[in-house]
Amino acid sequence: MLTHRHDRTAARGWTLRALLAALAAALLVATPWSSPNVSAHGSTSNPVSRNYGCWQRWGNDFQNPAMQQQDPMCWQAWQYDTNAMWNWNGLYREGTGGNYQAFIPDNQLCSAGHTQDGRYNSLDNPGAWRTSAISTNFTVNLVDQAFHGADYLRIYVTRQGYNAQTDALDWADLELRTSTGSYAPAGNYTANVTAPGRSGHHVVYTVWKASHADQIYFLCSDVTF
Repeated sequence: MLTHRHDRTAARGWTLRALLAALAAALLVATPWSSPNVSAHGSTSNPVSRNYGCWQRWGNDFQNPAMQQQDPMCWQAWQYDTNAMWNWNGLYREGTGGNYQAFIPDNQLCSAGHTQDGRYNSLDNPGAWRTSAISTNFTVNLVDQAFHGADYLRIYVTRQGYNAQTDALDWADLELRTSTGSYAPAGNYTANVTAPGRSGHHVVYTVWKASHADQIYFLCSDVTF
């Protein structure tokens, strides 16, 4: 009798463990594969990049229709492809051999030339993107979640006269303002930038060459000088 009772108790235990395992598996399947914790890379956090900013502001409330009025450029980006925000840290291009301008056409700079099967294309659209207020002497901060390291950062700023609300970004719109050396793997990298003679809405374009592979990140940040 005791043996049968022990067997039933053990069976219940195994059944409970099996149910818990099945529930855990279901949760894993339900979790988007594109979660930042799964494919951790990085982006500019200050001034914040377009898609990272959209994720910060609306990631917990991305279906809120108020976004359409309060943050219209983020709204169109979320509507185009939500994974551009969930994967805010994966906006890179591989295989350029360092000659990235040859692979990224004008009007496609913010999407890195329609990289990742066009996931980030909405970021190329000009418009009333939310801006970070900065002075003409500022610091770029880049978050490297995966500790890739950096062979260099190259930071461009749009020329005075560029209209960020009507003109998709071209290479000719940019002026290279800072080019750094390498950084050892860490969680954050900073670079000081000067961009005299600017006022109003501009774009800071950060190019980050990760050290671990032929992998370069292209990050558009909207600013107001």
